[in-house]
Amino acid sequence: MGDDSVSTIRGTFATREAAERAIEHLVQEHGIDRSDVFVAAADAANTAGAAASERETAQAENSGLDAALRGRIAVSANVSRSQIARAEQAFREAGAADVETG
Repeated sequence: MGDDSVSTIRGTFATREAAERAIEHLVQEHGIDRSDVFVAAADAANTAGAAASERETAQAENSGLDAALRGRIAVSANVSRSQIARAEQAFREAGAADVETG
C-alpha cells in the first residue's frame, strides 16, 4: 500500500510568466489537479511580480499600460508525497526562489 499523504509545496517567482510556467508543468506534465494549485501575491500588496518578463514588457509598450510590479508571486500546490521531488524540480526549473515543502 502506498503513502497517500499530501504535502504542500511553496515557491515564489519574480514574474507572472515564471509562475504560470511552473503551474503549467505541475498540471500538464506531472498530473497535479489544477484545483490543488494556488497563486497569490507573496506580500500584502497586489502584484504582477517583482519584475516584468520580456513578453510583459513588450505588451506594456504596445498598450501603454504597466503592470503593478510590487513584489513576488507565491505559488503553492498540494501534492502527494510521491510527487514532491518532481514538483520541486518543476518549481526550480521555472525560476522559483525559496522553495519549501511542509
